[in-house]
Amino acid sequence: MMVVTGATGNVGRPLVEALIEAGEKVTAVSRRSVPRVDLTEPETLAPVLDGADALFLLTSGDFIAAGGDVGKVLDVVRAAGVRRVVMLSSQGVATGSHPSTLEDPLTGSDLNWTLLRPGGFHSNTFAWAESVRTRREVAAPFGDVALPTIDPLDIAEVAAVTLRGDGHTGRAYVLTGPAPITPRQQVAAIAAALGEPVRFVEQSREEAAARMREFMPAPVVASTLDILGTPKPAEQQAGPAVEQLLGRAPHSFAAWAARNVAAFA
Repeated sequence: MMVVTGATGNVGRPLVEALIEAGEKVTAVSRRSVPRVDLTEPETLAPVLDGADALFLLTSGDFIAAGGDVGKVLDVVRAAGVRRVVMLSSQGVATGSHPSTLEDPLTGSDLNWTLLRPGGFHSNTFAWAESVRTRREVAAPFGDVALPTIDPLDIAEVAAVTLRGDGHTGRAYVLTGPAPITPRQQVAAIAAALGEPVRFVEQSREEAAARMREFMPAPVVASTLDILGTPKPAEQQAGPAVEQLLGRAPHSFAAWAARNVAAFA
């Protein structure tokens, strides 16, 4: 049996679907599930691990902001006898833009671990949905800086492969989309999916930071804006891992926008 945390999110939901379609028994949990599982309270995870042999561990920005302790979560995992853990981390750890402290308790453990390190998600642009719906407008910083954002569906399918397959223990996979794309180009792709023009308004870094601090910890805002505005060369390169693991190219942003156009209509 496999336990998926963050099961109501953009990665967790399609991961649960992929595992069930593959014939796996799955327990899907989140802070909204019954029973409720909140990783900032690791003891809430213990009851759902009974009989599990693998765990997908999603640590959100809220978990980090609340001072969540991955080490304490893993103590509960180990005590339950679960040996296989696939953790969703960040490409920024691989490039040094984000600290490795979130990963260290797992990579330093005796568990059979795999790390998934995606860059930005296509779905981050859901933050633009209201302004697109109401004003056909998007305000965002660094309009012409391109990054290889990734479809959460691709992350979910990679997670399913690494949870179910052999040969992934001790591996860290950097996951990207098929090609770098700028915010201005993302807006154009949304406009094409809608069949209507959408105006792009470039924000300053300060304007973007003020907006992001409403829902992200300040240190995470700063490091995220560094990646968005002055990415390292490795953060701008599309990598091969998704195609190697899935046997197909990752989904483009345009394909994601077409699939999710109702959110912007």
